[in-house]
Amino acid sequence: MRTNAVFGDPSARLSVSARMRLAADRRLGVGNFLDRTLSVAPAPDRPYLWAQDPADPGRSQPLSLLRLREIRDGYASWYHAAGVRAGDPVGVYCAEGIPSFLHFLGLNALGAVPTLVNGRMDPVIAARYLDRVGVRGIVTTPERRRALTAAGPAPGFLAEDADLPTTRSAGDRLPVVYPYPHADRDPVMLCHTSGTTGLPKATMFGHRQFFLGKRHRLWRFPAGPGDRMLSALPHSHSAGISYLMTATLRGLPTWVMSDLSGPAVVAAMGAVRPTVVVAFPQTYAELAHLDLDRRATADVHTWINTGDSAHEAHIRALVRHGHRPDRRGSRPGSRFIDGLGSSEMGMALFTRVSEPETSEYGRCVGRPIGIVRRAVVLDEDNRELGPGTPGRLGVRTPTVTPGYWNDTALTQRSMFSGYWLTGDVVRRDEAGRFFHLDRVPDVIHTLDGPVYSLPMEEAVLAGCPEVADCAVVAVPDGPVSVPYATVVLRPGVTPPVDPTSAVNAALSARGLARVAGARVATGPDDFPTGPTGKVLKRNLREHLAGLLGGPAADGSRPSAVRTGGPAADRTSRAPIRAGDQTEGTP
Repeated sequence: MRTNAVFGDPSARLSVSARMRLAADRRLGVGNFLDRTLSVAPAPDRPYLWAQDPADPGRSQPLSLLRLREIRDGYASWYHAAGVRAGDPVGVYCAEGIPSFLHFLGLNALGAVPTLVNGRMDPVIAARYLDRVGVRGIVTTPERRRALTAAGPAPGFLAEDADLPTTRSAGDRLPVVYPYPHADRDPVMLCHTSGTTGLPKATMFGHRQFFLGKRHRLWRFPAGPGDRMLSALPHSHSAGISYLMTATLRGLPTWVMSDLSGPAVVAAMGAVRPTVVVAFPQTYAELAHLDLDRRATADVHTWINTGDSAHEAHIRALVRHGHRPDRRGSRPGSRFIDGLGSSEMGMALFTRVSEPETSEYGRCVGRPIGIVRRAVVLDEDNRELGPGTPGRLGVRTPTVTPGYWNDTALTQRSMFSGYWLTGDVVRRDEAGRFFHLDRVPDVIHTLDGPVYSLPMEEAVLAGCPEVADCAVVAVPDGPVSVPYATVVLRPGVTPPVDPTSAVNAALSARGLARVAGARVATGPDDFPTGPTGKVLKRNLREHLAGLLGGPAADGSRPSAVRTGGPAADRTSRAPIRAGDQTEGTP
């Protein structure tokens, strides 16, 4: 792999005094961060973003603050001529990489609402989603345009991303008041949920609300004078937008990936030598099972994960690489910053740092960060539960979404007495640490009571080295359900003769409930994933329900046997039922 620009040029970095000026600006927010940063930047003409070319991954487009403003104004003038006005939602359904961020800037400059759609989303679902939002128009790519046209009539305009001007011509008009002066509560973006319980929902982000997590990164971010970041996040997602805003506010050299697969990320790391890598769990799952050469990881001191929390097996495989700074220089191994969050939470609200010496995991997501006013565990009647008892997670924090676009009823059902009900099942220990057990719709209701899938998946990944990924879901068995596992094997591994026995041995070693059966995934239908690589457990449940009318992979049939006395999850005694809950990260 080659690069066509010097990555890591430090001249664009913002000094401490410049960041102090930004921190003192109380009007700083999502809608104006680019212009505010331009006003204090020492070298606004120097690139700090390098956007990977999807057609030629070895090449990149260097972007400075001034170039970003130039592209933003060109896009804004085109959108304005197309009739887009303040408050209009506009769909952006493009390839992965920098395009979503550029359209995000252009639309926000008009006070419009960028409605970002992951490029991997099925065009039929994307068309239904954008129709429900009521977008003024859509900007997309040629192949996606053809698919959207086939899916139904287009709203307003249906334009191609490549046709928008990246500079503003002399005759192009912009609003008299430009850029748009956002108020605190003005919407600045819509991002979709994962669609694990149905059609994706449109989560709103506000000018002040969404920026709260970025403001503290002016100081508290693992980046020093020589750091370089590689972002393998989906940049159509709020997390991807968030970290590009962070890079802008700090002038942090950042390589923006367009291919988020593990092999592509390893190739890029070998070429650009990042010190900080930020990605979603699926990318880390792939990296953990690849042969990471020393050149790719030699400079890495921090891996940052957001959205769903990562698996212990994947974290352990990564932190043995790289070097961490310490008082005497550096020491072998890196750190992994794990964050539990969701679109609705506005940012990762729980963080945990793991290093090579870390021995305790157990799905611990740590304690709430400082901006969280209160985090509680609630039962189905919204009564607060004490330590050790599983229940629904509720958070009070100013970072929570203003709600779902065009769905006030769902917004209200997702709240209780100022708490946002995240849809996660957790427990809290006596020390105030939280442990992530499941999503509410994914709890398995057995004869022995509720069983939680996430600790089971952790046990399988830790106890079965041949397994690269795992999903445990409920399959119906009369009035109750039984757990069933689907595993993805590492490349080149011979499938076990009896996968159920292997899985249950790993579960028994940790004192967890047994599965009624296990099968090895042989194709995408066996292990369905969403646009960001997240396992779609609803789809998997439906797939298995169809397959298991006959014998399971090991020759058995699901049966309502008890899932085990000591093996039954002793933390699973709260009657969590599946319902119409808010979803996690898209």
